[in-house]
Amino acid sequence: MSATDTTRIVAPGDHPALIGGSAHAARLDAYGHVVVHGDMPADDHDKVARCAQADIIINSWGITKWPGDVIRRLPKLRLIATCSIGTDMVDLDAARECGVVVCSQPGDTAPVVAEHMFGLMFAVAKRAAFYTSELRAGRWTKIDNVMLQGKTLGVIGTGATGAEMARLARAIGMRVVAWTFHPSEERAGRLGVEYVELDELLRLSDVVSAHVKLTDDSFYMIGEREFALMKSGALFLNGARGAVADTAALVAALDSGHLGGAGVDVYEREPLPADHPLLACEQVVLTTHCADLTPEGAAYLSKGAVENVIAFLEGRPRNVVT
Repeated sequence: MSATDTTRIVAPGDHPALIGGSAHAARLDAYGHVVVHGDMPADDHDKVARCAQADIIINSWGITKWPGDVIRRLPKLRLIATCSIGTDMVDLDAARECGVVVCSQPGDTAPVVAEHMFGLMFAVAKRAAFYTSELRAGRWTKIDNVMLQGKTLGVIGTGATGAEMARLARAIGMRVVAWTFHPSEERAGRLGVEYVELDELLRLSDVVSAHVKLTDDSFYMIGEREFALMKSGALFLNGARGAVADTAALVAALDSGHLGGAGVDVYEREPLPADHPLLACEQVVLTTHCADLTPEGAAYLSKGAVENVIAFLEGRPRNVVT
């Protein structure tokens, strides 16, 4: 598809401002008419209304979903450019069926996301949220913290974010074991990790950190059986996608005391309901799917999305998922 004066580029839900607050967005003015909605669509009907004339959608936030029935109601649509590494918010089969190209981000935000998850690891290990809650309740409680130096981190998925998580852990003297769908000795040497089978990783690790994409193969890959294999008192981190781990099984492992704590940035349902049982667990540190929400992360994401749109309009699509 080539750019014309009538090419419509729409960011249908840009709150907080990502595309609208980016200097990179001005580059799109030379390629068509750009519309940025500074609030979130109320529902699927609102999404369709905002994007009815869109040739290109820039999906600022993963909370805005694109199921098949919505995509099929947008006959002009030719590209969805996500401001994310993952594309689980888009029905890829429907996009393919409708001839809609989907482009995601490469690993530019990996340092930002890995730093966030590294911080959650420390927050969980040092019982930061628990102690804060106890002090606010007027209690001077003492329980054991977890020392991380000299312990073993198990990294599930060694793409850009998992690789950076491994680097940070090694910097404080942690041993790192890892699992990936496609291990190699060359990659293990380059990352400074030891690849092991998933069950062995779970048994060996004092901290398990998930960084895989959500696919049919990774859906609920950490469930009741896997949590039971983990060491008593081990910590679990999820910076991948919510459905990589069975949340009910995670809650049960925390409530039983088998797990020592969890740090979670992603959820099976977002926003997380106010009555969700994970919120009642004592030893958790929870954030709102915001691991890349720093000025640096926002700049990476907006720049990447804009460049994906420009590449598509110039006939050289890049970072194509489908």
